[in-house]
Amino acid sequence: MKSGFVRELLGRSDYAIIGEIVEPQTKVLDLGCGEGELLEWLASNKGVDARGVEISGAKVQKAIARGVSVFQCDIDEGLADYPDQAFDYVILSQTLQETRHPRKVLREMLRVGRKAIVAFPNFGHWRMRMSMLFSGGAPRTSLFPYEWYESPNIHILTVRDFEALAALESLVVERRYFLAGHRKVEWQPNLTAEVAVFLVRRG
Repeated sequence: MKSGFVRELLGRSDYAIIGEIVEPQTKVLDLGCGEGELLEWLASNKGVDARGVEISGAKVQKAIARGVSVFQCDIDEGLADYPDQAFDYVILSQTLQETRHPRKVLREMLRVGRKAIVAFPNFGHWRMRMSMLFSGGAPRTSLFPYEWYESPNIHILTVRDFEALAALESLVVERRYFLAGHRKVEWQPNLTAEVAVFLVRRG
């Protein structure tokens, strides 16, 4: 992995990495797809068969208006409507920390897909640590701007935590990207990365 500038896609650097990872003409399922912006881009620019899952009915309607096939569902309840290995990639971007059962969600991702792309904000970043150290309270940074009682984040994880879970689940990490703003970082990613993107598969 080389350090360097990372362009934005739809206003997000992690989307740019995901757009880079996904191969053309593949089948893609995006969990927590929001209004379907990423799926629309992947369909238009990579020719993928794009499907999405989203819990918000209003966002599902907006995604469908974009021409994206989206199913309303709570991913914590599982993906029983999808058969095994139905997709080449299953994407979970900035949503893992908001799920009630992240380990179950990860297992379901790799049941219905050959590979999983997981992007998440890194709670181990040095600004988070400094915020907690000096404030003595729940940290607030540009990456985690919420008061603790308003935050959608249920499980706060770090790069090290995700790698430990991947090892526990016997997953093969094919690629890992660590981002600080618009830069890829390599040195001490658990300390310096704001966002991590992993491409994993079953061993």
